[in-house]
Amino acid sequence: MHRVRMSLPYYKEMGWEAEVICVDDSYTEGFKDALLNETVPAEITVHRVKALPAAITRKAGLGSLSLRSYYYFKKKGTALLRQKKFDLVFFSTSMFHVCALGRYWKKRFGIPFIVDMQDPWRNDFHLGKPSSERPPKFFVAYTINKWMEAYTMPYADGLMSVSQGYIDELKKRYPTLIQQPALVIPFGSSEKDYELVKKKNIAPAVIQKQEGKVNVVYIGAVTKFFLPLLEAFFKAFHQSGIDKEKYHFYFIGTNYATGVQEKPVEQLAIACGMKSHVTEIPNRIPYFSALSTLSHSDILFIPGSTDADYNASKVYNNILSGRPIFSIFHERSLVKKVIEESNAGVVVSVNERDDEQSLIHKISDRLPDFEQLPAASRVINQTVTDQFSSKTMTIKQVELFNRIVF
Repeated sequence: MHRVRMSLPYYKEMGWEAEVICVDDSYTEGFKDALLNETVPAEITVHRVKALPAAITRKAGLGSLSLRSYYYFKKKGTALLRQKKFDLVFFSTSMFHVCALGRYWKKRFGIPFIVDMQDPWRNDFHLGKPSSERPPKFFVAYTINKWMEAYTMPYADGLMSVSQGYIDELKKRYPTLIQQPALVIPFGSSEKDYELVKKKNIAPAVIQKQEGKVNVVYIGAVTKFFLPLLEAFFKAFHQSGIDKEKYHFYFIGTNYATGVQEKPVEQLAIACGMKSHVTEIPNRIPYFSALSTLSHSDILFIPGSTDADYNASKVYNNILSGRPIFSIFHERSLVKKVIEESNAGVVVSVNERDDEQSLIHKISDRLPDFEQLPAASRVINQTVTDQFSSKTMTIKQVELFNRIVF
């Protein structure tokens, strides 16, 4: 959603007029942030569609918003394509099932389509895992995703992704994509969003400002892939000679679902002797409140990943906040390069061969830098931040659009 939202102010000046189809938020579950609507230019036409009630579809084992809204997307999109001339359909969502409409509309109206792969659609990660380690209803979801991806992706006219790895996997899986235009484009960040935070005087959430206390903040989901890095960090921090009473760590919005009570980060902190230094808030906070919280933090912490293809979109807003970053990323990660070249903070370089002890050792080596972050003076490299601004990212999108249409 953020990719298109941040791009809408710029499409027209780059020669493209956009119309948006989205699900009306009265049909969505979970977290809602009405203030995001104020960032959409008034001249943009937005078509809001219905979705089947989750209470009904869940009885059949289907709760996905994209499946619940599929019929209504098809109905609205088909009506629009009948009424007027469009040049391109752009799917930018992690609710992938609606992307299958690209093939349908292409066959019926001859219109090309692009799919933005923000995450894997068909994800084979859990295939080799025991059933106890698989998500609920794994094979039902996996079978649907596998079939719909295979139905759709061979007919795509272009690919966009936050990761080269996702593009490479799709081209390997579907040879018809090999010759199709593809581009890696990070989500980027918008200075307009931070301007709105100041204009609305939005207060930070959760963190408690105390004299002499260093607030370390991470905002975002925590997946099982982050936990080994978090455990290594907590152990390295606990074993170090750092004055631990000076620091408090906040992990905010760690679960995608609403109303959850599980706190895996706090449980990890307890096991690592860090109980009194960690607060976890599983539920998400409003987007602009999150930006304000980033701006009022002393250190921003990003657990990262040992996966070279992992591109944490949150990092760009973290950099734009101006607060120093301490992070852990793969040595070949694009994010590592961006943080270091922008002079935004410290990156602990890791790789897929690192075990727990080597992770602890690498993190321990950079903890002196961690201690210096709040007091260290730094100037963010504007040349680098301009490269991941929302306007620059939109320019790259439009270059791909033009390659496909003209």
